[in-house]
Amino acid sequence: MLVVINIIGVIVYLAIAFLFSKNKKKIHWRSVGVVLVLNIILAWFFTSFSIGQDIVKGAADGFNWLVQVAYQGIVFALPNWVTPEFGGTAKSMNFVTSSLLPILLVVPMFDILTYIGVLPWIIKWVGRGLSFITGQPKFESFFSVEMMFLGNTEALAVSQLQLKSMRKERNLTLAMMSMSCITASILGAYTQMVPGQFVLTAVPINILNAIIVTNLLNPVDVAPEEDTIARIGGSSASADEDGTESDGKKEPFFSFLGDSILGAGRLILIIAANVIAFVALAALIDKLLGLFNPWLSLEHILGIIMFPFAWLMGLNVHDAFEFAQYMGTKLVTNEFVVMGKISSTINTGAFSDHYRAILTVFLTSFANFSTTGMIIGAFKGIVDQENNDLISKNVGYMLLSGILVSLLSAGLVGLFVW
Repeated sequence: MLVVINIIGVIVYLAIAFLFSKNKKKIHWRSVGVVLVLNIILAWFFTSFSIGQDIVKGAADGFNWLVQVAYQGIVFALPNWVTPEFGGTAKSMNFVTSSLLPILLVVPMFDILTYIGVLPWIIKWVGRGLSFITGQPKFESFFSVEMMFLGNTEALAVSQLQLKSMRKERNLTLAMMSMSCITASILGAYTQMVPGQFVLTAVPINILNAIIVTNLLNPVDVAPEEDTIARIGGSSASADEDGTESDGKKEPFFSFLGDSILGAGRLILIIAANVIAFVALAALIDKLLGLFNPWLSLEHILGIIMFPFAWLMGLNVHDAFEFAQYMGTKLVTNEFVVMGKISSTINTGAFSDHYRAILTVFLTSFANFSTTGMIIGAFKGIVDQENNDLISKNVGYMLLSGILVSLLSAGLVGLFVW
C-alpha cells in the first residue's frame, strides 16, 4: 500500500508542476517522458549497484581537490579563516570561506578554459549529446551537468558569457534549475552526517529532475539559430557548426585574467550581501510571528503545509509529520541545520531504510529561501536589468522549482528502497 502511495506521490508532484506551468501548450512532453524514464532507471541503478556511486564520487572528489587547492590561496592571506587540515589555524570554516572564496580560483580557471576555447568546445559536444537524449537546448543540457559539481553560483559565474547572450526567459530557466543543485566541495561534509550512498545518488537525480520540472513550469522554445555558444570577443558559434573560430578580437591574456579575478571578487560580495539579508529577513518574520504565539514560525507553518507531500512519500502519519517539519526547517534555513539534528540518529536504526533514503535525498540540495538570494545576487553581477527584473519577479517559481525537484527526487529513489 505504501509503495502505491509513493507512486501516486510522484504523479502528484509532476501534476503540480503542470498546474503552475507558465505555458502548458509549449511543454515538450517527449522530453519530459524521456528524462523521467531515464531518471527512474538511474534511481534504480544508483540504489542497487556500487559502480554508479563510484562514478559520481570520483567526479566529486576531483572538484573537491580543486577547492582544496583554492584553500592554499586563502590560507596565505587569511590563515585564521582556514582549518589546520589545509594549513590554517581556524577551528572551523565559515560559509564565506568554504563556499564563496573558492570562487576566486574556480571562476578564473573556467574563464581561462573559455579564453583558449576548451569550454566552448565541451559545451558544444556534451550539450549536443545531452540535448539529443533529453530534447533540451544544448546549453541548458550542459548547464545541468555543470552545476552538478560546481554548484549554483559557481556554474552561473563560469557561464557568464553565455548568460549575457541569452534572452531573459532562458535565463529564468537557469535560475530555476540552480535551486536544485549542490556544490561538490561539500559532498564530503554531507556524507559524514547522513548516509553517503543516498547523498551521491541524489546529485544526478536532482539534475535530471530539474530539467523535467523547469520544462513543465517554464517551457521555452529555442530556435536553432538561438542555440549558440558564446565566445570571447562578443560573437557566438552556431551549435551546428564545427571548429568555427570567433571573429572578435581577444584582449591580452593577463588583462582578461585580471578582469576575471575582479569579477569573481565582486560576485562574492554580491552573493554574501544577499544571503545575509535573506536569512535576516526570515529571522525577522519568525520574531514577528512569535509575538502572536511562541510556537509560530516559518518552519512550523511550512511543516504543516508540507505534511501532505511528505505523506505521499509512502510514510505513516507520524513519520510524515516529522518529515514535514524537517522539510520546513530546510526551506527556512538550510540542509546543514537539519543534517546536524539527525546525524546522531539516522544511522542507528531509529529510521527505516525508506525514511533514511527519502530524507537524505530531499536534504541534498540548496532549495531554500537563502538560495534565492544567492541566485539573484549572482545574476545581478552578470546580466542586465531586464533579465534581473524577470528573475526577481519569479522568486516564487524558483522556490517551487527547487521544492518540486527535491520531492520528485526523494519520491523516485524511495520507490526502490524499503
